[in-house]
Amino acid sequence: MGKSLPVLDAAMLSSFRENEARQRISNTRVGCILVVLLMPAGSTLDYFVYPDALRSFFYIRLLCAAIAAVILAFLFSERGQKWSRPLGVIVPMLPVVSIAGMIAIKEGFGSPYYAGLNLVLIAVGSVLNWTVWESLFAVSVTLAIYIAAGVLNGLYGKLPTLGVIFNNFYFLTLMDIIVIVGTFVQERQRLREFSLRFELDKNRASLEESNRKLVELDKLKSRFFANVSHEMRTPLTLLLAPLENLVKRYDKTFDDGTHDLLQTMHNNGMRLLKLINDLLELIRLESGRLEIKKEPLLVVDFINGLASAVKQMAVEKRITFETRIDKELTAILSDRDKLEKIVLNLVFNALKFTPENGRVWLHAEKKDNDFVLVVGDTGVGIAEKSLPFVFDRFWQEDGSSKRKFQGVGIGLALVKELTDTMGGTVTVESQLGKGTTFTVKLPFQKAELPTQAIAGAPADIEPTHSEEWLVNLYRRAEFFPTAAARKGSGTTTFTRRTHRPLVLVADDEPDMRRFLVSQLEDDYEVVEAVDGNDAAIKAQDIMPDVILLDLMMPHKDGLQVCRELREYAPTVGIPIILLTARADEEAKFDALQMGANDFLAKPFSSTELQARIKNLIESHHNQRKLTKQNQALSEAIDQIKETEMQLVQSEKLSSLGRMSAGIIHEINNPLNFSLTGLFALRNKGKKLGPEDREEYEAIVNDIEEGLKRVRNIVSDLRTFTHPGVGTGEPVEAADAAEAALRFLGGEWKNKVDIHQEIPPAQNLWANRNKLIHVLVNLVQNAIDALREKEFNNGEKPQIWINGKLEGNRSIITVRDNGPGIEQKIVNKIFDPFFTTKEVGKGMGLGLSICYRIVQGYGGKISVNSERGRYCEFVLDFPADADAATEMEIQNGEPIRL
Repeated sequence: MGKSLPVLDAAMLSSFRENEARQRISNTRVGCILVVLLMPAGSTLDYFVYPDALRSFFYIRLLCAAIAAVILAFLFSERGQKWSRPLGVIVPMLPVVSIAGMIAIKEGFGSPYYAGLNLVLIAVGSVLNWTVWESLFAVSVTLAIYIAAGVLNGLYGKLPTLGVIFNNFYFLTLMDIIVIVGTFVQERQRLREFSLRFELDKNRASLEESNRKLVELDKLKSRFFANVSHEMRTPLTLLLAPLENLVKRYDKTFDDGTHDLLQTMHNNGMRLLKLINDLLELIRLESGRLEIKKEPLLVVDFINGLASAVKQMAVEKRITFETRIDKELTAILSDRDKLEKIVLNLVFNALKFTPENGRVWLHAEKKDNDFVLVVGDTGVGIAEKSLPFVFDRFWQEDGSSKRKFQGVGIGLALVKELTDTMGGTVTVESQLGKGTTFTVKLPFQKAELPTQAIAGAPADIEPTHSEEWLVNLYRRAEFFPTAAARKGSGTTTFTRRTHRPLVLVADDEPDMRRFLVSQLEDDYEVVEAVDGNDAAIKAQDIMPDVILLDLMMPHKDGLQVCRELREYAPTVGIPIILLTARADEEAKFDALQMGANDFLAKPFSSTELQARIKNLIESHHNQRKLTKQNQALSEAIDQIKETEMQLVQSEKLSSLGRMSAGIIHEINNPLNFSLTGLFALRNKGKKLGPEDREEYEAIVNDIEEGLKRVRNIVSDLRTFTHPGVGTGEPVEAADAAEAALRFLGGEWKNKVDIHQEIPPAQNLWANRNKLIHVLVNLVQNAIDALREKEFNNGEKPQIWINGKLEGNRSIITVRDNGPGIEQKIVNKIFDPFFTTKEVGKGMGLGLSICYRIVQGYGGKISVNSERGRYCEFVLDFPADADAATEMEIQNGEPIRL
């Protein structure tokens, strides 16, 4: 009762009611049988309880059983079944009325026969499967009849004690309640079970219908494959027949290129024919129409014939192929065609999955009553988890577009089904990376030696009529593997021999590569790639004008190669055409999304291929020209902007120079007068008394300090307006640095650690005084910057002055571990009057003067800085006069020599 009732739809409810009606008929019949059998049997109870009423009670029981028998017979009629519902209520009432009559005759409420009523109620609950309402009606009627029988007996006899009456009513009422609750539970249980059965039947019917449709669809598929295969056989035969005739009659007149093309056509036609034959064989096996035609077969000739047929493929792949035949095997009875298919599929499979210098073997032996064929290899092996699926149709261990080995997955399935049809078994053992062994066991049937040995290889005989030629063609097709042997490109380097456009062809099919090369080699230089990895490497190495990529290749598929080339800057613009057998919109979308320029579905026209390649190459060349022109234009614009900035800067400096010259002239005369007057004032101070002299001298000192600052400013302005005064000369870098440090000794000693590492032999072309001026400015700026920084964790303020020679250039660097320079002002620090110092602490001419001095001697000054860590100025001077002259020629500006 803990589970809720299922939701019933109209169809289920209708079916439930029909089922209940059928069940009611069956249960009512059971109830009738029980009444017919048990009511007369109750006379044995009457014999012991009421022997004086034995006869009368027997008649009552007999009448009850007779009525039940009549109802039972009526229920087998069509009309009786329609009345099953009311009859189902009447049947249990028959014993109730009969027992109540006996109670009324004997003892009334004191009769022990009230227990018989309980039995009837139990039967109602367990056998008849009534509804709750029917059970409620039955127990109510039963209780009413019992009361009536007791009252009727009490009118003519003595009533029992109240305890006896209560006892009987208690158990009777308790049984009524149990029956009603039990009926309720059973009804719900029946409904639940019916709903489950109904859904199960419904699902079973649906599955049966689906299975029927699948079987029908499978039959349609098989018929479709059979029809298509047969239809393909006809045009394929009409292609191969004239092709073989053409090769045979005119082979000597063809050049090598034409011969290779015809051979490629023939080989691929035979591969396609073998694939069609295998599909037809599977369809015959599936339909049960494949017949086993046993004939005498010489095992030695059969195995050796097959070995000679597959030997060429083994030689091409540099694989050792071995055969071993049990001496006990002479002639056997077997179906040669089926056995040939089994062996060839296993051998070609082994050759396909075995790398160069590997080994493949074919053993034939007799074990007990079995003819055993063992085909093994030292190839790549099969993963243990994949072994249960190797014989499934169309199954492949690697089904991705990057798989290394081709195939459609029907070879081993055909081996399995042919072996089963011939009454044998096939098993496989394999270890990944070590190899695989297939074992075929067939019932051994010895045969008498045939009069003419039947070899395994196709006979090279002239067909006497078309049917014989056709049979021979189909048999020869069995000796062509469904996948061509792959060969490496053979070259790892490439040398461009002409100025023709370069095309990279990437395809894992040797025949397809050969075909593409033959179509393109007259107009283009062609390089081959055998897989996706080879294609990616060669594309980055040779930078072709266009790339042809097959979509499905080993290691990397065409999409992955395309994506990698688009992510590599030098190959991002190379046109790519993807070739694929898929022509759906999704494949095109994937190709274009990965960066392919074009998409060509197989089979394709050679004319269309040539046209697309030509258009893409022309477009690519035009794009290259446009890119180069844009680059040249961009460089020219940058150069014009730089020249413009230099002109503006030069004009600005010239204007500042003229203005500075005027200022110097106007300031120098009053400055000299002021200094002369200051000297006179100082002499006058000597005549003052001691009490006034100290204050007087302090005032004079302040005036003198102010005049010195004015003089320094005038000196800087003079240097700014005439930075190149003095000719170039060899200057010892270390000597100039030591002089600069001596001038600033009072600024840095005991305050800053200075490290000087300039080679003694390092000279530069400049003016010694000017170089000292530059170094003093730079070191002073470094000292000022170090004062602004707070040093923690044991760090000390430090300055490094280093030097080195690089070719004909002499380099000096001045570096400090101060606060550095903000990147946003780095480009402004050499501008005149630009300063970050507070007012009164500098005019912003120091670095500008340094810039002009260094530039005047053919040098360069630059700055590197990281905020909070360091600032470094780099002075780049010519190492000697020749280097200065070379710089003058390059820049077109005169240098003071």
